Amino acid sequence: MERREFIAAGAIAAAGLTILPSGSLFAGVADKVRLGYIGVGARGMSHISEATLRNDVEIVAICDTQESSLKRCREFIAKKGRTAATEYTGGLDAYKKLLDRKDIDAVIIATPWQFHYPQSIDAMKAGKYVGCEVIAGLTVQEHWDIVNTSEKTGIPYMTLENVCYRRDVMATLNMVRNGVFGELLHVEGGYQHNLRDVLFTDGAKYGPEASSEAQWRTQFNIDQDGDLYPTHGAGPVMNYIDINRGNRFTSMSSFSSKARGLAAYANEVSPGSAASKLNYKNGDITQTMINCANGETVLLTHDTHLPRPYSLGFRIDGTKGIWMDVNQSIYIDHQTKQHDVWEPAKEWLDKYDHPLWKKYANDAASAGHGGMDWYVFNAFILAVKQKKQTPIDVYDSMTMSVIAPLSTKSLKEGNAVQEFPDFTRGKWKTRKNIFALDDSGF
Repeated sequence: MERREFIAAGAIAAAGLTILPSGSLFAGVADKVRLGYIGVGARGMSHISEATLRNDVEIVAICDTQESSLKRCREFIAKKGRTAATEYTGGLDAYKKLLDRKDIDAVIIATPWQFHYPQSIDAMKAGKYVGCEVIAGLTVQEHWDIVNTSEKTGIPYMTLENVCYRRDVMATLNMVRNGVFGELLHVEGGYQHNLRDVLFTDGAKYGPEASSEAQWRTQFNIDQDGDLYPTHGAGPVMNYIDINRGNRFTSMSSFSSKARGLAAYANEVSPGSAASKLNYKNGDITQTMINCANGETVLLTHDTHLPRPYSLGFRIDGTKGIWMDVNQSIYIDHQTKQHDVWEPAKEWLDKYDHPLWKKYANDAASAGHGGMDWYVFNAFILAVKQKKQTPIDVYDSMTMSVIAPLSTKSLKEGNAVQEFPDFTRGKWKTRKNIFALDDSGF
């Protein structure tokens, strides 16, 4: 058995996953992966684009409730010279007809957040690999339901968290694994991204009259306080400190600032508009501190309502040095050129460039989010194609996603500490790393 197969087999055995849709785990490698898409709006189209660039993927079916999205997708597929996909529409349950098909191996779910949970559950019950956009569910119980369904059906679930594959994130992961930072003590990450023109379109419109994500995403900020989008920070951080694979999150607490940014922006672009007078529950900056079984601390920041340059705020603190992505700086004790002086991180990032990026950078060059989209899509497709566990599995997916409802609960309870669920049910103690160990594509 090849090293990669051994690692994957061990991981699936630990997860309680045995038989996959096409038979035994190593029954062979499929020539093509037959995909169904549930949701072909902005994010879904990114995955459609990735699929049309591959000869080993067939877009069998697409589903959406909006004709405008289906039309755009239909025209794009035709422009790329691909066979037209069967379309499903007509209501919120239309995706179930797509799942009834026997000629689909896996589904990509890129619908609004509130639909991810039922669609993922139904897809796993239908025997389809699930690649789902963030977040997984709206409640802690929904996250447990996804874990239980994956274990019961034996079907892998993968959150399509692309930042795990960001080039500097993977280079610093390589540095962590090579001991450059020494023993890690504290790590940070988050989602610090000015989304005001995403949450409002055509001035200060949101809801049904708006377009794209403003149709649904804005309402979450009106109704809910908390870290609504934790996975961009949590996913990479989990890889740094071996979460679910020799370590785990044990408890967390969240704090949130007052909410002023969205109302101010709405009033700026549309003075006196209804959106400018709303009482937004989601604080402009939410910070979550997490404790770990092995003694590390984690700080996650959600900041999407204010004017700011994009940054995910990654930071690694170890006994031998520190890296920060905000100013792309690094300091390694006794190795940095000047004592107690930051130096540019580029030289270190180049030296420790991850094997996956060294091998596939040209393939990913035209993909979205600086190439990250190619890597996360490729990893999912290879897992389906080879009938293996996904490199970001159901336990990893639920761990990074459940921070959203937990942070909301913490804030409702006056910043109360929340016990972190152990989705592995103790298996974290013996599970081994499988994420991006080499240049094989995973």
